[in-house]
Amino acid sequence: MNESFLVYHEPVFRPPSEANSVILQVTHGCKWNNCYFCEMYTSKKYSVKPLSTLRKEIILLSGMHPAANRIFIGDGDLFTVEFPVILETIQLLKKHFIKAKRISTYASSRELNKFTLSQLEELKSAGLDLLYIGLESGDNDVLSLMNKGTTSEEQALAALKAKKAGLKLSVMILNGLGGRLHSKAHAINSAKLLNIIQPDLLALLVISFPYGYEHFSKQLKAPFEPLSQLEMLKEMRLLLENLELHSTVFRSDHASNYLVFKGGLNRDKDKFLNQLDNIIEHTIHVPKPHLNESRYL
Repeated sequence: MNESFLVYHEPVFRPPSEANSVILQVTHGCKWNNCYFCEMYTSKKYSVKPLSTLRKEIILLSGMHPAANRIFIGDGDLFTVEFPVILETIQLLKKHFIKAKRISTYASSRELNKFTLSQLEELKSAGLDLLYIGLESGDNDVLSLMNKGTTSEEQALAALKAKKAGLKLSVMILNGLGGRLHSKAHAINSAKLLNIIQPDLLALLVISFPYGYEHFSKQLKAPFEPLSQLEMLKEMRLLLENLELHSTVFRSDHASNYLVFKGGLNRDKDKFLNQLDNIIEHTIHVPKPHLNESRYL
């Protein structure tokens, strides 16, 4: 078999928990690619691989990794692809990766809302298990400021529909995304959104400026003042304080995070808050992050 068709368009982006997964790249880049805080796919031009290519790549990858038990579908948002292509791709993955126990992918609320409940249920039945959704914030002013292209209400609708279809959800919130002006609303309204969704996993990441603060800020249509580390911790505490999650696993173990937490929020919430209180109380001075530092990618 000619293997020249198997080309992965780098750089590779995937969740930390997919480090050992086989990655099938169905799309290149991100179709939206307009969020002001995200530089992940700016070096890629969005496109979708032909189904004929995907068939060949799945057969080849399954031969290379016959014992693989986890498959991650990249790049930015599988649900920008037409439903029949997604369905056949999932079916082929289950057919050829006979030991696969989990198939996961990134998804956006904006694109998920274009799919019906019955379509999502069909994808679940075919073998799709887990969606990673970057909510980023539950505050509509912050979502608008960052050009997310969706609202908190639309994000709740998409997530609840996916959950009703039986799909597991791992969602992400960005600490510091609202800057100093929107910090309180960002924390409280993000908690409200999460309390509605009740995701299986919650990851808290930290906003950063991989190409420098000037590059980031010139995209915005309103002033943005970054939080200091201490303010980041206080915002994190406000978010956790307002969360009422029943069985969600919480993680702040991304490379961007200042503190590493991992546990069940119904069990470990008070422990996390006590740890944060102790750190905040004993922090005399934490300077603002250097405006050119990269803590997100």
